[in-house]
Amino acid sequence: MAKNKTVETGLSVSQFVKSIPDDAKRKDFSAILELISQQTGLEPKMWGTAIVGFGSYHYHYESGREGDAPLAGLAARAGAITFYLSSEFDKRDELLSKLGKHKTGKGCLYVQRLADIDQAILMRMIKATIAHRKKLYPAG
Repeated sequence: MAKNKTVETGLSVSQFVKSIPDDAKRKDFSAILELISQQTGLEPKMWGTAIVGFGSYHYHYESGREGDAPLAGLAARAGAITFYLSSEFDKRDELLSKLGKHKTGKGCLYVQRLADIDQAILMRMIKATIAHRKKLYPAG
């Protein structure tokens, strides 16, 4: 079975943030990291070279694939700040309808600017993701 490419690394989160070329995106990303840290008590850590994750869990699928992943994560992609959240947490659709300007993909939430969204709703979604994953994978 193939190994996961995105694993927790010892790379510096602050160095990663400094490397974000767009000034506005870098400021938003930094503010989001601080908000998540304060609200969850979890320390941001690099996963791979471009994802900042909070906490971790160990998953094991029926297919035999297993590994570790962040409970919640985000990345500063060229097109948007991407949040890696569960697609199945409680009240997801209701929270998305109140979030503000965003796009979604399978397990991803895309935001252009922090000013476009309700930060309290974002934090409710992140906390719901963390709770959902901890419940689904209690050993992690």
